[in-house]
Amino acid sequence: MLAARLLERVVDAGGRETLRLTQAGIEVLADTLASNRASRTAHEALVERVALEMRRTGRLVWRGLSLRARVAVAAEPRAGWCVARPDVFSIRRTSVEAYLEPVVHEIKVSRADLLGDLKKREKRAAYLELGGACWYVLATKPGGAPIARADEIPEECGVIQASGDSLEVLRPAPRRSVERLPLHVWMALAKATPDGGPDDDSQQML
Repeated sequence: MLAARLLERVVDAGGRETLRLTQAGIEVLADTLASNRASRTAHEALVERVALEMRRTGRLVWRGLSLRARVAVAAEPRAGWCVARPDVFSIRRTSVEAYLEPVVHEIKVSRADLLGDLKKREKRAAYLELGGACWYVLATKPGGAPIARADEIPEECGVIQASGDSLEVLRPAPRRSVERLPLHVWMALAKATPDGGPDDDSQQML
């Protein structure tokens, strides 16, 4: 940052040297902050769209859960615990535990974030362990081009393309039978607030 003249050295009267942001550094920091805020806003908007679609199909929906999953850990002889935070987690409205069909939706609005996420195999394994199906929901770039192709996403996950007001399935998510949710997942759901406002009747069963 010194070489880029984003920081400058300042020596006070006592000979103490400190670093200070230059005007160029302040501008870069402001631009970065604005970009990050825009990215978060786009991400939150797409999360809301997916959550709303799940509610419309009659599912119970949670956002921002912190869930533990038991997955295989690299270089370890036994499985270990991984904390996963799916953007959207939903289950069917049913009194039969074997029919819950838990589903995870992971939302990505930037290619860099997506590529970084795809390198985290344990995180993806946790999503697959928690849900009977796992979907990646991909946004488009400002010009309208998709941030990734469906074949860039691992085959064990489904792919949804968000474009305009539509959510298009590019590749269905493989489904596996989930006989019952682990107790620690039930406890996390019980402590969390389902998505939807107080007038959302679809959430009142829980």
